[in-house]
Amino acid sequence: MNNAFRITRLIFFGVLSLLSCQLFAQGTGFPSKEWGIGFGNSTRFSGLRFNAVDHDIDKIKGVNFTSWFAKPFEDQSGSFSGLGIGVPLAVGTENRYGASFALLGVAATENLYGMNVAGAAVGGDNVAGFNIAGLAVGGGEYVKGINIAGLAVGAGETVAGINIAGLAVGAGQDITGFNFGGLAVGAGNNVTGVNLSVLVVGSGNNVSGINIAGLVVGSGNDLVGLNVGGLAVGSGANVVGLSVAILAVGAGSTLTGINIAGLAVGAPSVRGLSIALAAGGTDVQGVTIAPGYFTVRSEIGDENAVMKGLSISVFNHIRGEQKGITIGVYNSTWKLRGLQIGLINYNRSNPRGLRVLPIFNANFRKKSSN
Repeated sequence: MNNAFRITRLIFFGVLSLLSCQLFAQGTGFPSKEWGIGFGNSTRFSGLRFNAVDHDIDKIKGVNFTSWFAKPFEDQSGSFSGLGIGVPLAVGTENRYGASFALLGVAATENLYGMNVAGAAVGGDNVAGFNIAGLAVGGGEYVKGINIAGLAVGAGETVAGINIAGLAVGAGQDITGFNFGGLAVGAGNNVTGVNLSVLVVGSGNNVSGINIAGLVVGSGNDLVGLNVGGLAVGSGANVVGLSVAILAVGAGSTLTGINIAGLAVGAPSVRGLSIALAAGGTDVQGVTIAPGYFTVRSEIGDENAVMKGLSISVFNHIRGEQKGITIGVYNSTWKLRGLQIGLINYNRSNPRGLRVLPIFNANFRKKSSN
């Protein structure tokens, strides 16, 4: 009799367990299956919901506790809005709105908006709001808002807002706002705003704003604003504004503004104030202070090179035309329409006997009767 009772009890609890598993797999709730307090994988629910593994979600609103998602992340569906807590691993849906917390990751295959905090990563196609991750915050398209990550903040297209990362802040297209990358801040297109990095701030196209890097600030095209590089500041085209570097400030086309470097300042075209041990270009206009060496020279070595303004250097070496004043120990020019002041002054365009003079030199050629 006792054995028959035990067998009956085992069968009863077994059937009850199977029914419970099926019930929780489909989800149940009180006082309703779709609102109130829910248990299991309710695909549509509003209120307080507890579930072990989410799958095939339609729409969840309220407070949701879950531990994992059953399908691969890229196959996640549905939307969640409210407060989501991943215990202990991750929470993920197609769209997430509100606040989500997880020990490892908070993610959405499409939109992730609101406040999201994760021990490892926060990510989605579009990420906006306040996001904190121990490793990375990333978006397939854009990341916007306040984003803080132990390693990196990045997006396939745009990063905008306040972005702070232990290693890097990066975007495939544009970065705008305040960005601090422990090693680098960089974008494939434009970087705009206040950008700070221990090593590098750079872009494939333009960099504009306040840009400070421990090593290099650079751009493939234009660099505009306040630019401070521990070693160098440079661009493939133009540098405009105030640029300061320990070693060099340079541009592939034009330097405009105030350019200060410990070693060299140079570009084919230079406009403004330049201060460095050595400085030069092909077309230099403004004030140049180069204690070591100042040079103006055409790329092809003819007299197309022009200097206009004032240059103070030990050696002012103008292989072209001088239209201004040079002050130095030795001043040399091919053509002079200004004044040389120094210990030795050489003007190749003067008549013989007047080409090399002490103290000063000027243009002593006779004016043409025409």
